[in-house]
Amino acid sequence: MARRNLNDLLYFVTVGREGSFTRAASLLGVTQSALSQAVSGLEARLEIRLLTRTTRSVSLTAAGERLLNAIGHRFDEIDAELDELTEIRDKPAGTVRITCGEHVLRTTLLPKLTPLLRDYSDIKVEFDINYGFRDIVADRFDAGVRLGDTIDKDMIAVPIGPQLRMAVAASPAYFRTHPIPKTPRDLLKHICINQRMQSAGGLYVWDFERRGKQVNVRVDGQLIFNTSPSMVDSALAGLGIAYLPEAEFAPHIEEGRLVRVLEDWCPPFPGYYLYYASRRQPSPAFSLVVDALRVRASGSPRPGSRARL
Repeated sequence: MARRNLNDLLYFVTVGREGSFTRAASLLGVTQSALSQAVSGLEARLEIRLLTRTTRSVSLTAAGERLLNAIGHRFDEIDAELDELTEIRDKPAGTVRITCGEHVLRTTLLPKLTPLLRDYSDIKVEFDINYGFRDIVADRFDAGVRLGDTIDKDMIAVPIGPQLRMAVAASPAYFRTHPIPKTPRDLLKHICINQRMQSAGGLYVWDFERRGKQVNVRVDGQLIFNTSPSMVDSALAGLGIAYLPEAEFAPHIEEGRLVRVLEDWCPPFPGYYLYYASRRQPSPAFSLVVDALRVRASGSPRPGSRARL
């Protein structure tokens, strides 16, 4: 029986998953021309079309989808086995891919991983800044970071930070022309800075709680963003009231550039968690990353009922 060209199969799997010859070529470290020729050669040998190509997109045919589902996970298993071979080396090595938000990367992940990266020069960490809910298994990430109970129950969740609180804040200039809200319902009369959720596509509903009473408010305003830094900048500019984890406002509140309101309606909730799929044998590099990020305090709860990005 003639041997198959495994490189061509790997090239096909990568293009099928990425939906793009450009992205696949970049990941594989080959030219688009070489990649296209390899996939075309595979189709010619199999005598069946695997991909539908247009000037703007690449999609799988029914045959291509069947082949991808049949062999894609085999390459993942090979990668996992190769990662495990690093156990026999003196130093752990390899790349750990993590999807997360920009704020937790800056305040938690990088500070905690800096000593590890200095001690283990063969470990690499790739960060994907994304505010949506990535499927870390399908997108081939080693782990992701989220808040609250948005983590699927079949994932392993490791606390990596303390409890957090939300905060409602606006600039002193804004409150010079608008009354201070006394209850969450008062926000309906204010100009608020909205956030569009990348996971569901809708606008984030501001949720509050005090003495067991929960209140959800759908605010309105002139600005909508999908990342928090722009919301902070807009609040500083006096363009409305924003609602974010208090750590994002902290230096501006402390120095008087922002005024915090409704603080008694913002109770603490479980903080950031690193989550990942159960593995038969995680690589030494991944184990070291998890250990470096893990909160040492005992009794840390699994994410509770409050869920935020």
